[in-house]
Amino acid sequence: MESFLDFPSLTYTKEDGPSTGDSMGKETIRVVIADDERLARKKLRILLCAEPGIQVIAECREGAQTATVIRNLGPDLLFLDIRMPDLDGFQVLGAIPPEKMPVVIFTTAYDEYAIRAFEARALDYLLKPFDRERLHQAVERARNELRKSSDHVLANQLIRALASKRNDALRPTGRFAIKAAGRVVFLDLNEIDWIEAAANYVRVNAGKESYLLREGIGHISERLDPDRFVRIHRSIIVNINKLRELQPCDGGEYIAVLKNGKELSCSRGYRSGVQELIHRNL
Repeated sequence: MESFLDFPSLTYTKEDGPSTGDSMGKETIRVVIADDERLARKKLRILLCAEPGIQVIAECREGAQTATVIRNLGPDLLFLDIRMPDLDGFQVLGAIPPEKMPVVIFTTAYDEYAIRAFEARALDYLLKPFDRERLHQAVERARNELRKSSDHVLANQLIRALASKRNDALRPTGRFAIKAAGRVVFLDLNEIDWIEAAANYVRVNAGKESYLLREGIGHISERLDPDRFVRIHRSIIVNINKLRELQPCDGGEYIAVLKNGKELSCSRGYRSGVQELIHRNL
C-alpha cells in the first residue's frame, strides 16, 4: 500500500529505503518517475510494475520537486520528462548534487532533444508513445549499467561529463543520436567507419549498418574529434582508426583503403590533412 505525504503532486511509496533483491533474484532498482502528465506517469508505472526488480519510490510532476526527491531519496534510476512546468529536464539534472545523480532515461514526445540528452550522458531516450518492449530494453540497459559498480560509477561519470560540457561548449560530442525507423539510435564515434554526403543528408556508415542524418557534412565535421576523423574529400569523412592504407593514383590523388576493404577517394586538396593526421598517430 502507498502512503501520500503532504507534498503536492508527489507520491512516495511506503518502502522508500534500499532493497537487496526480490524473489526472482534480481537486485532491486529504486526508481523515480518525473512527468507533468498524470496519464503518462500512470502508463509508465504500470509498465514498470511488469518488470522484475523495479521499485517505484516516488512520482513527481514538476522539476523542482524532482530535484528535491533525488537529493532526499537517492534513487538508482530516474525516468525524466524534458518539458515540465517549472524546470526542464536538463535544469533538473543541473540541480542534482554529483553524489546523488541516478542513471537517467529521458521520456519525451520530442525527438529534437536527443542529441542534447546524450551530450548529457543520459543512458537512453524513450520517444512517446513507447511500448512495453521498448521500455524493457531501457530497463535492462539500466540494470546492466548499475551492475557495473555498486557505488554508481556511471552517475559520477554523468556529472563529470555535464561539468565538462558547461566548461567547454565546443567540445566534440562522443556519440551521435540518430532517428531511424521510429527509434533513436545512439552511435559511439568509435563505431563509425566513414561518413559521406548524400544530397541534403549525410550517411553514417558503421560496420554493416548505415544511417541517414539530415545535416550538412560541414556541420558534422565540426562535431567530430579532429584527432580521430579527417575529411579526405569534399563529400567524405573517414575515421583514421579505420584506415589501413593510402594508395597513390594518377594526378596526385589517393585511394583510402579501410580495414574492412572499403575503398574511398582521397582528393588532392585534402591529402595534406590526411598525411598530417597519420603522422600524429604513428
